[in-house]
Amino acid sequence: MKILTLVAVPLLLAAALPAMAIEEPPYTVLQRHEGFEVRRYEPYLVAQTVVQADAEAAGIRGFRVLAAYIFGANKGARRIAMTAPVAQAPLRIAMTAPVAQSGENGRQVVQFMMPREWTRDTLPEPESPAVAIAEVPARTLAVIAYSGTWSRERYEQHLATLREGLARAGLRARGEPVWARYDPPWKPWFLRRNEIWIEVD
Repeated sequence: MKILTLVAVPLLLAAALPAMAIEEPPYTVLQRHEGFEVRRYEPYLVAQTVVQADAEAAGIRGFRVLAAYIFGANKGARRIAMTAPVAQAPLRIAMTAPVAQSGENGRQVVQFMMPREWTRDTLPEPESPAVAIAEVPARTLAVIAYSGTWSRERYEQHLATLREGLARAGLRARGEPVWARYDPPWKPWFLRRNEIWIEVD
């Protein structure tokens, strides 16, 4: 049964993604700097789950849990449109946010943004107690974009580049970085769109 589930969820998503327009969190670009930009994001709702794993494994595990929720593992068996990115960030931060990932003591928070047509009152209740609905407040984020694999080494390289850019621009970071991935696991690595977000004052 477990093997069937691991295969079935990606296949369902693969069939659905080409047929739908992928909604992303709305934002306004406030500043552009060499290698990164500063954006103002509007508030939005997320479905999120906490995973005990390293960063790379947590993203995949969290994706499966949240994908099950939007494909009908909820009261009423309602289907919810897929959005992007999947956000992941360290659990220690007060985070109600996309799919995003974060981690302290190996615990990672993984999130899917909910389409704007849904409200907290209209979103179906998850069947799994591992899934929670939360609200991400409006935030100003410094964002660096990159393509390629989801390796920790590649993530750390781009995070260092972003932090160096913030220092040059005289911007002060707040909290932990969020790893935002816009593509499903089966997309070829060289076509993937990835971002790292850091909140700034």
